[in-house]
Amino acid sequence: MTVQPTQLSSATTQQAVAPVTPDDDRIIETSIPVRLDNLSWSRFHTRVVLALGITWILDGLEVTLAGALSGALKDSPTMNFSNADVGLASSAYLAGAVLGALGFGWLTDRIGRKKLFFITLALYLSATAATALSWDVASYALFRFLTGAGIGGEYTAINSTIQELVPARYRGWTDLVINGSFWIGAAMGALSAIILLDPAFLAPDHGWRIAYFTGAVLGLIVLLMRMWIPESPRWLMIHGYPDRAHKIVADIETSVLGREQSSADFEKIRLRMRDHTPLREVAHTLFSAYRQRAVVGLVLMSAQAFFYNAIFFTFALILTDFFGVAASNVGWYLLPFAAGNFLGPLLLGRLFDTLGRRTMIMFTYGMSGLLLALSGHLFSIGALSAQGQTVAWMVIFFFASPAASAAYLTVSETFPLEVRALAIAVFYAIGTGIGGVIGPALFGALIDTGSRNSVFAGYLLGSALMMVAAAVAWRYAVAAERKSLESVARPLACVE
Repeated sequence: MTVQPTQLSSATTQQAVAPVTPDDDRIIETSIPVRLDNLSWSRFHTRVVLALGITWILDGLEVTLAGALSGALKDSPTMNFSNADVGLASSAYLAGAVLGALGFGWLTDRIGRKKLFFITLALYLSATAATALSWDVASYALFRFLTGAGIGGEYTAINSTIQELVPARYRGWTDLVINGSFWIGAAMGALSAIILLDPAFLAPDHGWRIAYFTGAVLGLIVLLMRMWIPESPRWLMIHGYPDRAHKIVADIETSVLGREQSSADFEKIRLRMRDHTPLREVAHTLFSAYRQRAVVGLVLMSAQAFFYNAIFFTFALILTDFFGVAASNVGWYLLPFAAGNFLGPLLLGRLFDTLGRRTMIMFTYGMSGLLLALSGHLFSIGALSAQGQTVAWMVIFFFASPAASAAYLTVSETFPLEVRALAIAVFYAIGTGIGGVIGPALFGALIDTGSRNSVFAGYLLGSALMMVAAAVAWRYAVAAERKSLESVARPLACVE
C-alpha cells in the first residue's frame, strides 16, 4: 500500500473522522484502526512496551517477594505464620485481584484506559506500603487484598491498551513479552529476598518489611513512565472524542514516519459514537453473541490460574518443608524458575503470530500439563533433589508462561472494543476465582499434610486442567493472528 504524505490541517482532521449523516452527528467515518495497524515498529511502540512492561516487572517483584517471604513470615516473632496462613494471605491477594479487575474493568471501558492507569497504580502503591506495617495475619491479609485489587485493575487497562496501540502483525508477541516481563521482576524479587532475609544483615522481623517498602518506592517510577502512553484512539473514537483520537494518531504517525498518513488511502469504518455501553448489552455480548469465545476464555483463564497460582505461591513451602532449604536461600532457587518463565514468551512469542494462536495455545497448554504430571510423579517417589525440582519447574514454566499470557491475549482480542476491558476482567475474575483463589489454599493444606502423594494429587489436578484447556483451544479458539481487532470482533458501534 502506497501512503502519500499530507499536511496536518483541519481539513485532514475532518476527512479522517467526518460525520457522514448531517442529521446524526453521532455517526462518523474513520480510518484510525487501519492507520494504526499500518505502522511499522518504532520507538513509540518500544516506549509503550517499556512503560507497560515495567508495571509487570513491579508486579513480579511484589508477588515474588510474597512467595519468597513466606518462610520469613513463619519465622517472624510478630507474625508467626503457619503454612495455612501463607495460603490464606495468597488467596486474599487473588481475591482482591478478582474484585479489582471487575470494578476497574468496568471503569476502564467507561472512562478510558489512561485514567485507570493512575487510579490502580495509586491503590497498588499505598497498599504495598501498608503491607510493610502489618501486625498480624488479619492485617497482612487485608493489605494483600487491597494490593491485589490494584493489580487486578492493571491487568484490564494494560492488556486493553496493548491490543489497541500495537499493529496487528506484532500484537501476539508484544502481548506475551509484556506479560512475561513479570518474571524480570520476579528475579529482582528473588535477589532482594536473598539479601533482605539474611539474618546476618537484618533482623528476622525487619527484612520482609523493608522488602515491601522497597517495592512501593520503586513503583513511583511507573507514575512517570505512564506519561508516555496516550489514551487509546480506538476508545476515543467510539466514546465521542474523534478529534482527540485523530490528533493522537497523527502524532504517533509523525513520530514513526515523520508525517501523517493520508486517511484517503485507507478503508474506513462507520461508527455511531456512544457515551458508554449498557451492562445489559455487555452481558448479551459476552454470554450470548460471543458464547463460544466466552467458553474458550473461561477455560483458558481457569486452567492457567489454578496451575500458576497453586504452584507459584507455594513453591517456597515445597523447598523448605520437603527439601529442607533455608528460607533465606529460597531466592536462589527462584532465579532459574524466573528465567524459564521469561524466556518462554520471549522465544516462543513470535510463533503465536506466525504458526497461529490455536496451534501455539494447544501446544503450550498441552506441554505444560504433561510435564507437570511427569515431574509430579518424580517428586512423589523422591527422585528429585531441590535442584532437580527447580530445573523441572524451569522447563515446565518455559511453556506455561506463554500459555498463561495467551489466555489474556485471547480474551483481549476476541471481543468488541466496547467490552474489551470488562471481558478481560470478567474472565480473569471467574477464572482466578475458580482456579487462583482455590489453588494456593488447597496446596497450602496439601503441603501441611507432609505427604508427597497428597501434593502429587494436586499436581495431577493442575495437569488435567491444562490438558482440557489445550483440547478446547484447538477445537474452538479464534485464529486472530495478524488480523485487525475490528475484523476479529466487529465493534458494537459499527453502522452498516
